[in-house]
Amino acid sequence: MEVFVDAIARGLLFALLGSGITLVFGLGNVLNIAIGAFALIALIATSEFLAVSPNVAVAAVGGVAVVAAVGVAVDRTLLSLVYRQEGEDRILLGIFVTLGLMLFFEGVMFVEYAEGFSVSHGVPALTVAGLRIRGSTVVIIAVASVLLALLFLFLQRTYLGKATRTVFQDETGATLCGIDARRIRTLIFVVSVVLAGVAGILQGFHTNLRPDAAFELTVFAIIVSIVGGVRNIQGTVGAGLLLGLVITYANFFIGAYIANIILFGVAVLALLVRPEEIA
Repeated sequence: MEVFVDAIARGLLFALLGSGITLVFGLGNVLNIAIGAFALIALIATSEFLAVSPNVAVAAVGGVAVVAAVGVAVDRTLLSLVYRQEGEDRILLGIFVTLGLMLFFEGVMFVEYAEGFSVSHGVPALTVAGLRIRGSTVVIIAVASVLLALLFLFLQRTYLGKATRTVFQDETGATLCGIDARRIRTLIFVVSVVLAGVAGILQGFHTNLRPDAAFELTVFAIIVSIVGGVRNIQGTVGAGLLLGLVITYANFFIGAYIANIILFGVAVLALLVRPEEIA
């Protein structure tokens, strides 16, 4: 049962990362290869803030604010060039630009923070009906669940959320209705890096993350988005939970190497069954 709870926590982290990919690709046809680096930026910033503030919640908010600011800067500079392109040209340029960005961030992090980072959360383990749940797992499940619920409420109930869904469905029609698609893209990109940043901080509660984890987190995010449907937030969250269960149980019973093979196998199967999802 403890493995199941850990699997849910891992699945929710996957859902946060995958949602970040799905939001940006679904809205702007940009595959953000740097999403794993944004996750680590938030974790590193949180660790730095902890040096001056003992309150982990305040430090985490500071870390999220930093990654949001970086997201705005990236969107308004590098991605502005990408959005000038259309169709496949935009997708390819987006991949090259965000890949270069990830390599840049990774290089800086290796120079300055090669030993990696983790964050102490101070939440004790819980024992429920004889089941011992780690404090980090409790925090991950609680925070990720609330954040995903807020994301759904934002998309379904707010004006900006409805405008976002309109741009998702028909950008030209949305523009004719007076919706500023460029501002919506900026907002959604910031939301996506915030989701990734929170995932990075939560993962830092659980384990130490080195700079090379950025690529691994990006791969997980892309796989989850592909399996769930790169333009389907609900599907992405469901895929995150499913793949969290699969990889955690596979890790537990047959080892991490085989678990990763299974994960990639699921992604390939999803592409074979539903190739239109990435169109």
